[in-house]
Amino acid sequence: MSARYFFLIPVALLLSSCIVQREAGPEQYDSKTIDGQGAESARVEMHMGAGDLRITDGAQQLARADFTFNVPSWKPEVTYTKSGTHGELRINQPKDANTHIGHTRYRWEVQLSNKIPLELNVHFGAGQARLDVGSLQLKRVDVHMGVGQMDMDLRGRPKQNCDVTINGGVGEAVLRVSADAGVYAEAHGGIGSIDVKGLRKVGDHWESDSYSQAANKIRIQANGGIGAIRITAD
Repeated sequence: MSARYFFLIPVALLLSSCIVQREAGPEQYDSKTIDGQGAESARVEMHMGAGDLRITDGAQQLARADFTFNVPSWKPEVTYTKSGTHGELRINQPKDANTHIGHTRYRWEVQLSNKIPLELNVHFGAGQARLDVGSLQLKRVDVHMGVGQMDMDLRGRPKQNCDVTINGGVGEAVLRVSADAGVYAEAHGGIGSIDVKGLRKVGDHWESDSYSQAANKIRIQANGGIGAIRITAD
C-alpha cells in the first residue's frame, strides 16, 4: 500500500466517527434572497457537512440561495452583516447536523452577484460541489475539501487578480480555466496525482503562455491530502 493511502486512512476514520443516524422525512424547501445593502465588496462563507453544493452567478441582489433537505434539523442557517462598505454572508449547515449515509437529500443552489468583488470561502465535508464562478468578480477563493469531488469552472475573463487555494481532503478536484487567461498553478504535499493540460511546466509549477503579460492573473495552489487534481486550460 502506498504512503498516500496510509495518509488517507486516518482521515476517513475521523470522518466516519462523526456519522450518526438521522431520521429522514419528506423533502422540504427553503429560499433566501440576501440584499447586500449597498456593499461594495463582500465575503461569502459556506459550511456544508455533506450533500450537493452548486454555486453560480445570476443573483439580482448579493445572493439567492435555494435549499432542499429532508432532515428538518438540517435547515441551513443564513446570516448577513455589513460593516462600512463590506458585507459578510455566511451559510452554515447546523453544527449538530452530522452526516447520515442513507436516503437523505441535502442540496444547496446558491447564486451570487457578479456586480461587486467577492471573496469566496467554501468548506464541504462529503459529497459533490460544483462552482461555476468564472463570471464573478472574484478576489479570492478558498476551498476546504473532505470526501468527494469538487469541480470549479473559472473560465471567463478575470476582472482582477484572483488567488485560488484548495486544501486537504480525500477525493478529486477538477479546475477549468480559460486558455488565454494568465494562470499560475502549483501543488504541494499529499497530492495523489496531478494532471495538467494546456499549461506549460516551469520548474515546480505550471503557467499559461500569457501569464507574465496578463493584466489580471489567476494563481492556483493545491495543498495536501487531495486524492487527485486535474487542471485544464481550454
